[in-house]
Amino acid sequence: MALNNIRSLKNIKNVIHSTEFLRIGGVRAFAAGGKKKGGKGGAAADAPKTSTLDKEVKLTTVVGANILKEGSDPKILADSEYPDWLWHVLDKRPALSELQRKEAEALSLEDLKRFVKLDNRDRIKESNSVRAKK
Repeated sequence: MALNNIRSLKNIKNVIHSTEFLRIGGVRAFAAGGKKKGGKGGAAADAPKTSTLDKEVKLTTVVGANILKEGSDPKILADSEYPDWLWHVLDKRPALSELQRKEAEALSLEDLKRFVKLDNRDRIKESNSVRAKK
């Protein structure tokens, strides 16, 4: 029905403005997308191509590590000034299957604690899956 009304109104030469006609007809009009200069991403083209931080600042501070409103980024220290445990945080630790293959007497205290923790976690998961099936 609306399409028939539009077709009949197309023949009228006294339509003032096409957007005014579309408002009256109840059809939503969108602005035509004009082409921007510079191709895609007009805002990205305006951004500076070089970083704004000095090379000295990049080499002496951990940029972006400050999570507080006040303060500044922490300075990079010498390796000897950091605690020893920090260098072992990312070391690979044995999995449960590997710990199960070894005898309990052969495990270090740290590995024994890890075995108990992982074994308890595995038994809890198994128990939960059995209860979920019922």
